[in-house]
Amino acid sequence: MKWLSQFKQLGLTIAYYRKLKGYTQQELAEASGLSRTHISNLEAPNMPTSISLEKLFDIADALDVPVKVFFDFRA
Repeated sequence: MKWLSQFKQLGLTIAYYRKLKGYTQQELAEASGLSRTHISNLEAPNMPTSISLEKLFDIADALDVPVKVFFDFRA
């Protein structure tokens, strides 16, 4: 199931940009309108968690990055 790997990459990428911005999971949650638990689940590499495009755009806005960076998966 290739999508499991892609969810993992997405979560790790969100965590990378969150840390680069200096945000805690709670701060990102508040800025994006998600719960801290949902942010935590998204970032957890062993918990594939789905997310709507709308919320992904909200996270990108909160982190001030283009949403396309979330899909620049490294091989």
